[in-house]
Amino acid sequence: MRTRTFLKTFFLSLFLAVVLGGCYIPIRFDAEIEISRGGYYDFKFDGYLAKVELYKGLKEKKIGPDEEKKQIELIKTDFSRDSGIKEFKYIKMGHFKINWERSGDLLKVKSVSFVNPTSEYILGIRYNSKTRRISMSGKSLKMDIKKQIDALGLGWTGQIRVITNAEVISHNATKV
Repeated sequence: MRTRTFLKTFFLSLFLAVVLGGCYIPIRFDAEIEISRGGYYDFKFDGYLAKVELYKGLKEKKIGPDEEKKQIELIKTDFSRDSGIKEFKYIKMGHFKINWERSGDLLKVKSVSFVNPTSEYILGIRYNSKTRRISMSGKSLKMDIKKQIDALGLGWTGQIRVITNAEVISHNATKV
């Protein structure tokens, strides 16, 4: 592979698609996206996600054991719809161990995103047939949301690696 792009922790704001009203946030993770010049991709996420609303309710003791079990089953059902899920395990306090993988021809499928159990978008890759370019993107957090998440005690750390033999037109990587 000609180019290896390593995106570090402080680019997580680009990676996180979170609003406090009940979404998922990656806590500790490694993500790897390999894209060939021909458009074939291999997209992996291995790490932990927290369901913010569940974590907050448990931490503030507003959610009891029965409600916790009920919410875990609903979340498990949502994730079971995604064929990319290879491992799904509830740890505790709204935290889940997730191993997710997808591979295929991006030129055919046009876009792939991690994770979409309830129409949430954390990180994705897209092929634009008009420009013939592949892009990777995520949604950022507003500063006030980041502060609220930090105040809850949900810190995060992780790394995204993008590996390609295609020409890289632009990036915001901290290390190449």
